[in-house]
Amino acid sequence: MNTTPQPDPKDRPARLTVGVVGAGRVGPALAASLQLAGHRPVAVSGVSDASRRRAAALLPDVPLVAPAEVLQRAELVLLTVPDDALPGLVTGLAETGSVRPGQLLVHTSGRYGAKVLDPALRAGALPLALHPAMTFTGTPVDVQRLAGCSFGVTAPEELRLAAEALVIEMGGEPEWIAEERRPLYHAALALGANHLVTLVAQSMELLRTAGVAAPDRMLGPLLGAALDNALRSGDAALTGPVARGDAGTVAAHIEELRAHAPQAVAGYVAMARATADRALDHGLLKAELAEDLLGVLAETPGPSEKPGPADTADTDGPDDTDGPEGDAR
Repeated sequence: MNTTPQPDPKDRPARLTVGVVGAGRVGPALAASLQLAGHRPVAVSGVSDASRRRAAALLPDVPLVAPAEVLQRAELVLLTVPDDALPGLVTGLAETGSVRPGQLLVHTSGRYGAKVLDPALRAGALPLALHPAMTFTGTPVDVQRLAGCSFGVTAPEELRLAAEALVIEMGGEPEWIAEERRPLYHAALALGANHLVTLVAQSMELLRTAGVAAPDRMLGPLLGAALDNALRSGDAALTGPVARGDAGTVAAHIEELRAHAPQAVAGYVAMARATADRALDHGLLKAELAEDLLGVLAETPGPSEKPGPADTADTDGPDDTDGPEGDAR
């Protein structure tokens, strides 16, 4: 449920025509959400087949056109391209005269604030940075997930109310992020969400190797409880062998990972060290137990050493590998 106070009607943006440059997973979902609020999507750009399918699913009957034409047709333009592509896109649109004075230009990058839109600002555009703190699938379910989703908002002070009003119209909760704090804000989200996916995927693989038939069913209740506890209690929610100082158990874990999943050793050790530090700082790990534990972790184990030339003399060469090169990416 959205508990953010609704802005005064005079602070609400008028009903706008909406365009999307970059039909990835985010742009069509935001445009569809704005459509539910009464705005009108009029144009979307997308190159890949996947982008075109997403646009067709979330924005049916909205024409696919070139980016410059999106800006010609729309009063509010969503720039939903990868972070590294954003500066070049903005510069290019400004230099080609595609940006119109008074046009609302919104990017959804977590890394950047409003300053990345300075070339468009000089052309008369109104710059807004609205980053949804949500993972997207590229399907209609994303529109539902925006309800109650926090948005990192950065904009010139005179546009702050308009930026927050747009977020609220999409069902989101605006959270003001200072320009200079955007990279830190984004790093925090990546640490919590993106790395979580990697950790869960590794855990599922290891459980399958251990013989668990349905690792997702086993992990679901455990991880749900752990996440809930962490959000409620922070470091006080720490449990497990590291927080208890069970050095022998941690050593056994590392030995098993070396044998069955050497690629997971470095990540396990790095997270165990970080956990030990936090447990020590918060008085959860007893100092007398920490020494042996940190000694185990200080060995800095890693993946198995690669064989030298003498060890590879009888192995198959690259011409004997299975499948096309692209399958190994």
